[in-house]
Amino acid sequence: MSQRISILPESLTNKIAAGEVVERPASVIKELIENSLDAGATEISVAITAGGRRKICVTDNGHGMSREDALLSLERHATSKIRVDSDLENILTLGFRGEALPSIASVSRFSLTTREAESLEGTEIIIEGGRVRDVRACGMPTGTVICVEQIFFNLPARLKFMKSAETETGHVGDVVARMAVSRPDVAFSCTSDDRELLRLQPSDLQRRLAQVVGRESSRNLYPVTGGDEYTAISGFISAPALVRSGTQSIYTYINGRFIRDKVVQHAVMQAYRGVIDRGRYPVVALFIELPPGEVDVNVHPTKHEVRFRRQSAVHDAIQAAIAEVLRRSPWLPPPPAVIAAAQESTGQAYRERIAAAAQASLAMPPQRGPEILYSAGNSVLPVASTGNTSPNNATVREPDTPFQPEPPQQQATGYFSSLAVIGQFHSEYILCQADAELVIIDQHAASERVAYQRLKQQCHSGSIESQRLLFPETVELSFSEVAVAVRFRDDLANIGFELEPFGGTTIMVSAAPRIVARKNPTLLIRDILADLERFGTSAAFTEAQDSLLSRIACHSVIRGVHLLDNRQIKELLQQMDQTDFAASCPHGRPVSHVVTLAELQKIFKRT
Repeated sequence: MSQRISILPESLTNKIAAGEVVERPASVIKELIENSLDAGATEISVAITAGGRRKICVTDNGHGMSREDALLSLERHATSKIRVDSDLENILTLGFRGEALPSIASVSRFSLTTREAESLEGTEIIIEGGRVRDVRACGMPTGTVICVEQIFFNLPARLKFMKSAETETGHVGDVVARMAVSRPDVAFSCTSDDRELLRLQPSDLQRRLAQVVGRESSRNLYPVTGGDEYTAISGFISAPALVRSGTQSIYTYINGRFIRDKVVQHAVMQAYRGVIDRGRYPVVALFIELPPGEVDVNVHPTKHEVRFRRQSAVHDAIQAAIAEVLRRSPWLPPPPAVIAAAQESTGQAYRERIAAAAQASLAMPPQRGPEILYSAGNSVLPVASTGNTSPNNATVREPDTPFQPEPPQQQATGYFSSLAVIGQFHSEYILCQADAELVIIDQHAASERVAYQRLKQQCHSGSIESQRLLFPETVELSFSEVAVAVRFRDDLANIGFELEPFGGTTIMVSAAPRIVARKNPTLLIRDILADLERFGTSAAFTEAQDSLLSRIACHSVIRGVHLLDNRQIKELLQQMDQTDFAASCPHGRPVSHVVTLAELQKIFKRT
């Protein structure tokens, strides 16, 4: 009987293992930075070419390696971080599995150059596809330089799944930013095709966050501390006004290690429940410190996932610490009593200046002329004068309301225009009557449908009407979102947005669709970029265009509680009659609901 099971060759097992650790250039850089931090580096430099697909270089000033250690580091499961089984329960380093370097070297053209402080010369090792090609001595400063070229050159199946250079650059920038937040005491720099993406000097956490998320955003961050005898929590959280469309700005760390954990994220969102809208995410930099034995980081080769021994205790501690800050609402101005106490110290001097100004005014001779200014509280009102009128006998009265003729009544030409308006309910719903029916209209859904149809007509006729902003606005994004903005810049211009890179993680919005120009275009552009991040080509953009137009329409119209006068209601009803698919909003929600007289009579037991 033939043998069906065989042991795979080492070259193949290395490639299989590489698939677990090396997902894209950003994951390579993450592993290499972790090694640099474990080596005690205080300066780390990252340089990439073509989004890292062509070349990646990570340089550090850590303690370096000897020739023997450098060769051993490229063997599977070779590490200096753990020795025995019990070490797995007390892991304090970022790396420990001994898989990263051999996995990266097996799918690239790889070079490692390193030198210890005690050595007179360094060691350079050249590897191609997992095979050592050369080992030689070299001169270099203390530290390590690792260069990875042509990643996945020997795995074409994996290579074809790589994204564009812009997209991969965005992921690299995000990884460096996350690592930089974890260690504000370390200097980081990152360049892409000789263009500087990031340069961060050693600082404290607050300044580091300002450099990563933007200075404007950092002004809405507030410190959080908490925990118990089991968990220590520290960091910064954002006010409800500072939110994002995705989780890209939630930085959570367990014992200094960046993680994406469902328990931690759920605790964060539970604390913000009822404070921010659904589908919005805060900006958070949260550091959770636990005894090493209470958390298992050996769950996945990427080390992004962890398991807690006492999961509910960690969850509750995180939620309580954040909820306490949100309860205090430190972003609100101080209460009136505090303001009054602060003003009292300078109030006397202010009152004396006012009194002096009043005395000077009374000492002036009476004025004569065509007009006298009469002070009424804080207002200055013109008063008509005749002859010898003086301030002592001047009189003031409210002007008569000017005559306003009734606008001509337009003949109702459609269902909605023919409705008799009763009024508004809760400033959200319009109540109308049609014979023996009560018609209830959702004013937001109706306005959204009108705006959406108008945008579609403009889009089909060429391009959406755009309006240049008087003062261009800057938007602080993640590196991935900047890459999306650059990739879809021409497509976004067709729907009314003009975007320009402004350096780092900032873009400048110089124009927006006219329909939203007076709203908040920066919030809208964040939402649109979050949607576009899921698409890969302009063809996909075209397919998603209706969804984007719907989002623009939603941002452009009245939302929530909004009082309308009778004229505005009638104009909205007339516009509905001129709109296709007026029975529902672009999201499919109904615009109106009818309650018949028979239904009301049944409710009140009149039948």
